Amino acid sequence: SRFESWWGHQNFMDEYKTFHIGVNLFVENGGKILLGKRKNIFGDGTWGLPGGHLEPGEGLREAGIRELEEETGLIASDLELVNLTNHVDGSDHRIQIAFKATSISGKLTNREPERCSALEWFSKNALPDDLFSGHEKQILGFCNNQLLID
Repeated sequence: SRFESWWGHQNFMDEYKTFHIGVNLFVENGGKILLGKRKNIFGDGTWGLPGGHLEPGEGLREAGIRELEEETGLIASDLELVNLTNHVDGSDHRIQIAFKATSISGKLTNREPERCSALEWFSKNALPDDLFSGHEKQILGFCNNQLLID
């Protein structure tokens, strides 16, 4: 086909690599951000942001609002884009998109105790030493007002 000849080979789609898209949330309260201690999942025992993977056909904001409610019981009426992180760790390559949750309602509750042992508020100036490697650059970027972390 014309498409195949333009790309110079016929296995273009087979060679196109895909990777996960993560949607993470910053929830602030009194200058502190909400982090969860990961349990029974990759990064067990480290502190990370509420969030998860974008599902097929789902909007980014929709995913963020869904993940926040599923994990914390908090409902955000809207999300503001905070940053985008191109996270490469060996063969693990992920795009992490972070939003700041706005106009929060609901009661903070650990709704996934099998995956999170604690939810706690941390000052941006006193973050835990054991941040989840997949979120560390994104959290530090948020604290330093970086839009793109590549």
